[in-house]
Amino acid sequence: MLSILAGGVTVPQDLSSRTAGAVALLKESPHTLDGFLKLSEIFESTTLDPHSRETVVLTVAARNQCHLCVDMHEAKFAALGPAPERARLDAVRRFTLQVLAASGAVSDAELEAFFAHGYTRQNALEVVLGIGTYTVSTFANRLTRAA
Repeated sequence: MLSILAGGVTVPQDLSSRTAGAVALLKESPHTLDGFLKLSEIFESTTLDPHSRETVVLTVAARNQCHLCVDMHEAKFAALGPAPERARLDAVRRFTLQVLAASGAVSDAELEAFFAHGYTRQNALEVVLGIGTYTVSTFANRLTRAA
């Protein structure tokens, strides 16, 4: 059975019910839920293309071992259709991990490698926004045992 999530993404019903359960747990802190939803909406409106945004989310979710987020965003990524060249998505994945590992203090060479795949300084800052947004989600899911 399938369900439609925000953004028109169709996901398996069991995943949709897991997501609803995670949201119900997050409602224990209305401010946290509201903050995540607002940040998520802002991140979705960035200039990063949808595949790159989902790559950032999947990278954060996998790093933080949030299996619920990985499952949900793998489904969302697949629903986007054909992805751009693999090297471009690998670049945003590597850059996301580098930003996390360096707490934002990436080297000039790491920035240039990211830019070499068509990304911009604005995109680099949008990756930071995605990391922050999905750190809230993945940490909250793990804390509440939703993931």
